[in-house]
Amino acid sequence: MATRAIWKGSISFGLVHIPVALHSATVNTDLDFDWLDKRTMDLVGYRRINKKTGEEIEAENIIKGIACADGRYVVLTDEEIKVAYPKAAQTIAIDSFVPNAQIPFVYLERPYYLEPINKGEKVYALLRDALLKSQRVGVARVVIQNKQHLAVLVPSGPGLILNLLRWGDEIRSWEDLDLPPEGPKAAGVSDQELTMARLLIDDMSGRWDPHEFTDSFKRDILALVERKVQAGQLPSMLQPDAATPDTAPIPFGAQILNLTDLLQRSLRGGRATPHSSSPAAGIDSPKGKRKARALPNKKSPDAVEPDDRAHPAPVKRQTA
Repeated sequence: MATRAIWKGSISFGLVHIPVALHSATVNTDLDFDWLDKRTMDLVGYRRINKKTGEEIEAENIIKGIACADGRYVVLTDEEIKVAYPKAAQTIAIDSFVPNAQIPFVYLERPYYLEPINKGEKVYALLRDALLKSQRVGVARVVIQNKQHLAVLVPSGPGLILNLLRWGDEIRSWEDLDLPPEGPKAAGVSDQELTMARLLIDDMSGRWDPHEFTDSFKRDILALVERKVQAGQLPSMLQPDAATPDTAPIPFGAQILNLTDLLQRSLRGGRATPHSSSPAAGIDSPKGKRKARALPNKKSPDAVEPDDRAHPAPVKRQTA
């Protein structure tokens, strides 16, 4: 593997230990917008500012504190914080094995690749294949950079992926959201509508290929930057074009007046392109010749899907 290992330790379950190296599974491709002084085009940096007085504070005068309910702070020293740091045991300690479709996507946070080291290939393969056969994933705890994480160990193709999870109290409950009741009958969906919706899903089904999707915002911004460089417009300000009717956003008040008709038209091949304003937007080319579909400029959890089945929704829990 070309990347540099960021952590070395072992997977531990029962009496079994598998020596592994941890490699980042993602690459940061976000656009880096620098702050500039428009008068001189000089870089504008970050400063430590007292929010009450507006004065800049020297590093030696900054301490750490936790806010209390009454607005006051409890001050903690670096030594006190260091004592509370979890001990780095260099071990991915598996607590239990759970069905691979039981962890909702909302809990997945950041994936890492695990590579066997120190002649651990055979037992690595044993755990990978046993998890695949049993359709299980391992729920584990691991300490990385003085921080304890909940994680899930997922078999995927020839390797094992360690995906860091959000803790239970980090997930908000959706009890206060106005969601339709569960079940088609309770939600007012007819059997005919449900059947046609399933036919439409089957018709649009395919294998997951991440290369079909592109970040159109990043592509367009980089193309604009290149045009400005070629034209010698380095100090100019960005002047976005006015939205045309073809690219105008879909109004939030749009309603589906006839769901059955919409599904029938979709099944007859009347699906709109991804850039259409129709609520039934889908693929824009024949099966086997799909074009890349642009993703919205929005971050999402780095989720690894253990198998082809969808994860269930998170269970209702008390708000932290």
